[in-house]
Amino acid sequence: MSIAETELPIVQRPTLVVAGLAAAAMFTALLTSSGKSALLFVVGIGLGIALYHSAFGFTGAYRRAIVARDVSGVAAQAVMLAAAILLFAPILAQGSAFGHGVSGAVAPVSLSMAFGAFLFGIGMQLGGGCASGTLFTAGGGNFRMLIVLIFFCAGAFWGSLDLHWWSTLPSAGRISLAETFGWEIAIPLQVGALLAIYAGLRMIGGRHDRVLWPAGGINWHTILYGPWPLLLGAALLALLNWLTLLVAGHAWSITWAFSLWAAKTAMLFGWDPLTSPFWSGGFQQAALARSIFADNTSVMNIGIIIGALAAASLAGKVRPEFKIGAPSLLAAVVGGLVMGYGARLAYGCNIGAFFSGVASASLHGWVWILAAVPGNFVGVWLRPLFGLSRS
Repeated sequence: MSIAETELPIVQRPTLVVAGLAAAAMFTALLTSSGKSALLFVVGIGLGIALYHSAFGFTGAYRRAIVARDVSGVAAQAVMLAAAILLFAPILAQGSAFGHGVSGAVAPVSLSMAFGAFLFGIGMQLGGGCASGTLFTAGGGNFRMLIVLIFFCAGAFWGSLDLHWWSTLPSAGRISLAETFGWEIAIPLQVGALLAIYAGLRMIGGRHDRVLWPAGGINWHTILYGPWPLLLGAALLALLNWLTLLVAGHAWSITWAFSLWAAKTAMLFGWDPLTSPFWSGGFQQAALARSIFADNTSVMNIGIIIGALAAASLAGKVRPEFKIGAPSLLAAVVGGLVMGYGARLAYGCNIGAFFSGVASASLHGWVWILAAVPGNFVGVWLRPLFGLSRS
């Protein structure tokens, strides 16, 4: 049997209506000012639905690989990355799409970037979700992850205030594999690396405890109510990141918006952005002067939250739990702060630095994951200290 259900889920109509009304209102408002923003909002909704219905997380995938040698999630990520590499390459090689320029997520390779990724790996295990995981689980009604999100924003802002010092550490600068070797070498080099990593994990005992794609296929009920197989989520995430590149001119990112939201909040309490080297920059000053609804990343993040709420409502799984134990609450606070701080140093998170970076043939995307994996090991080891299970 495929992922077919034995009975219909109890759709939570009130929250589904809320999600629908919020989506319609925001789409209409965005459409009156910017068709591009409205389209990116729709892409964000699609990302939220895909993330929730396929339970496509990075944190749980790495923890299962570390603790139980279940590499199902890692295999799905490899497929997602390979698909994105193939989709991104022609557009980035051309340098434009629909009359506007496009640029990949290429960032410097530095000590501070690697350390930030290491911190992020620790934080994602304590917080219980990565950047995309925090958004879609918070949108799906997880109150604890809302706390993680708040402190994620605070940590990202904190990191931005310290970034000037971190930037003085040794750096190799921006290294694009495509610019260095050409796309004809960068594509097989990266896809080959993904295959080699997967083969290596299988050789040391990695197995699949989750079904990547059901033998019987999927049906309309599964598409609407979930759960989706991992490979469907992987394919859609790659496609939607590609659409983001086409529409926005840049790849999918998440954590810039967290820094911006916190900075705008700090301004309400009297903070002066000109006191910070990072926030004194022209791009940052312009972003602070505009509404968050004029920021592509913010619009997409809100879309992810609304899309996840809609998906959770269709699956009948919106069940907020407000009672959180003190150790778990502390882990949410610490995990959020550490993830936010690390993401700011690392030029992004598992999405903006790793997913979009590798898809853009940026060396920093590969260095990011090499540094984040040891951080995940440390984070898994620390979880019991906060009353969290390692499994």
